[in-house]
Amino acid sequence: MTTDRTTPKLDIEAMSRNANLLVEQFGRAAAVYMKPVADPVALVRAPPEPPEEVNDVVRTLGSVAERWLTDPKRTMEAQAKLSEAFIALWGSTWQRLQGEPAEPVAVPEPKDTRFAHAEWSTNPLFDFIKQSYLITSRWAEGLVDEAEGIDEHTRHKAQFYLRQISGAVSPSNFVLTNPELIRHTLEENGANLVRGMKMLAEDIEAGKGQLRVRQTNPDAGFEVGVNVAVTPGEVVFRNELMELIQYAPTTETVLKRPFLVVPPWINKYYILDLNPSKSLIAWMVGQGLTVFCISWVNPDERHADKDFESYMREGIETAIDAIGVATGENEVAAAGYCVGGTLLAVTLATQAATGNQRIKSATFLTTQVDFTHAGDLKVFADEEQIKLIEARMSKRGYLEGSGMATAFNMLRPNDLIWSYVVNNYVKGKAPTPFDLLYWNADATRMPAANHSFYLRNCYLENNLARGKMVLGNVRLDLKKVKIPIFNLATREDHIAPALSVFEGSSKFGGPVDYVMAGSGHIAGVVNPPAKPKYGFWTGGPATGRFEEWVTAATENKGSWWPYWFSWLERQAPARVPARVPGEGGLPSLGPAPGTYVRMKA
Repeated sequence: MTTDRTTPKLDIEAMSRNANLLVEQFGRAAAVYMKPVADPVALVRAPPEPPEEVNDVVRTLGSVAERWLTDPKRTMEAQAKLSEAFIALWGSTWQRLQGEPAEPVAVPEPKDTRFAHAEWSTNPLFDFIKQSYLITSRWAEGLVDEAEGIDEHTRHKAQFYLRQISGAVSPSNFVLTNPELIRHTLEENGANLVRGMKMLAEDIEAGKGQLRVRQTNPDAGFEVGVNVAVTPGEVVFRNELMELIQYAPTTETVLKRPFLVVPPWINKYYILDLNPSKSLIAWMVGQGLTVFCISWVNPDERHADKDFESYMREGIETAIDAIGVATGENEVAAAGYCVGGTLLAVTLATQAATGNQRIKSATFLTTQVDFTHAGDLKVFADEEQIKLIEARMSKRGYLEGSGMATAFNMLRPNDLIWSYVVNNYVKGKAPTPFDLLYWNADATRMPAANHSFYLRNCYLENNLARGKMVLGNVRLDLKKVKIPIFNLATREDHIAPALSVFEGSSKFGGPVDYVMAGSGHIAGVVNPPAKPKYGFWTGGPATGRFEEWVTAATENKGSWWPYWFSWLERQAPARVPARVPGEGGLPSLGPAPGTYVRMKA
């Protein structure tokens, strides 16, 4: 057996010392995990979660197994297929042990970095472990994909759950089955495991008894208003649900029509204002827009009854009223990001139904209005799971932000969960400071009434797309929305898939410019022209089949931002002298980024 590096020299004394320290840190982590909650109020806020999720996994995968067991012939064929793959692997490994070259039976996907270390391929033992894992996990995926007689939602859930399980049991996650981790541990004489166990205890404590895997260094020095969310502006309005920020101009003239940004409330708004070099808000200001942005409150039990209509009335519509006072303009252009875009679409449909049409053009950033193809988040949106979420929310009046953050991380478990588990708790390394992941960890809660309405009306029943959503006793019909719409999707989006955004384009009654950017839900949106990482595709009206649109689309290099601004400027090109926040009809209530964005979950 050969390796590409010499074996590290073992320091027995240091290893023994670190073993004792590891036991001490393990005891601390266990004590933190099992620490009783003395405060009854805290118990209400964070009760022990029932194992219903585990039960659902067992039920779902069990239903797949039952379908196979009802057909013994197909079951034997599937077992034979697995056996053949392992016989081929054993033969290949035997050849390598004899010093002969052999083609691998299974190789990782090109984007799979878990097995990038050279010894996964050069060492026959670890190569066997790696290929055994790949063969078994892909065989299991095939069982789910090829199971007969199960509905598509159950199949989708089974595929999702299987990805979570296969990601968790990957040999790359464990010291004894990962050559890189063995070498790393020997080189450090186990000190890495001591540091990792210390971080594990800290993260369990930070999660109040539940593990909250850190994705960035908590000591990196990120601070809202200091080095993130720093575009100058003033808070010019505040109510129970939101603060409205007006940004300071950087041009002598601005477009006459003000611009309102509606961010999602499941995250904080400053994803669009991370730092000056990649701030979409700062870039908008630099093009001559009077930019207003909603900063949603981080809700608690006082906001339990705030529903979707509340967010529309007290959020978007109140913001338009305030903009009118601040600028003297009754019309606005608006952009909505993710669920903020869904709320914006609901507002457009409401205004179209009532005739109070003050939004004259709309930009949707990775927004879904048709949830038929809504991706893996639909796994969490069947009747049983929604009832479970509603029961939890009823105890405290809101959904904990950590719950939604975990759901998003589970969409890409190898990248967003297990890579950090290995780096933090096995290698004992603090994550690299990264403003994007600092924002990702800055979670927000969701009011019970709002979140329940969203899950049921969008993910479960798809009422907005079907013309059956009712808000404020008004039935909403997106076909009545005739204003120009810019509809941005991103090619690798796991949250609002490009197909889903494309299908949503046909629900509107006016002109829709569908554009697909490269990368995913965040990086595809935050792609500044000064340092663009990805291009974008344009192809005219979003009609026909999505695959046909992609085939016919034109690929453009660089950021989509300038293309979008040209589209926006054509809607209303008139300009006026720049407006200074606080000098119009609304005085400043304090500098941006305000107070709501600083509220922690």
